[in-house]
Amino acid sequence: MSAVQVSVIGSGVEHEERAEAVGRLLAERGATVVTGGLGEVMAAAARGAKSAGGVTIGILPGEVRRDANEWVDHIVVTGVGHGRNLAVVASGDAVVAVGGRYGTLAEIGFALTLGRPVVVLEPGWDVDGALRAQTAEQAVHLALDAVS
Repeated sequence: MSAVQVSVIGSGVEHEERAEAVGRLLAERGATVVTGGLGEVMAAAARGAKSAGGVTIGILPGEVRRDANEWVDHIVVTGVGHGRNLAVVASGDAVVAVGGRYGTLAEIGFALTLGRPVVVLEPGWDVDGALRAQTAEQAVHLALDAVS
């Protein structure tokens, strides 16, 4: 069986430290980290995963691989812009949201529609059906418990 894949979504430089912790903790527990492959929260989560020897996947909105951040192991180029948000959350067995704006809200909606467990790391969007976590440790625990 393949490793559990957890999508880490969000944006905002102010959330990078928590996203890096989430990525690191997921990798330490053997999960592959899936992100949108770009900067801020996406780069921080991938950087955290790589710091723990983990594997990362970046699903890009554009048409060229060079747009991926340096911590992405496997790059998926979609050329579909914001439509790639569906692929990001569909590729995870669970989703952890760290910060974010409307794109993150859309991803949360897609994930819940697909039946993926969603954990929102506080402070974050308040969406019915999403689990809430106060710390990176709690977010990772809730996400992995939901898929085990």
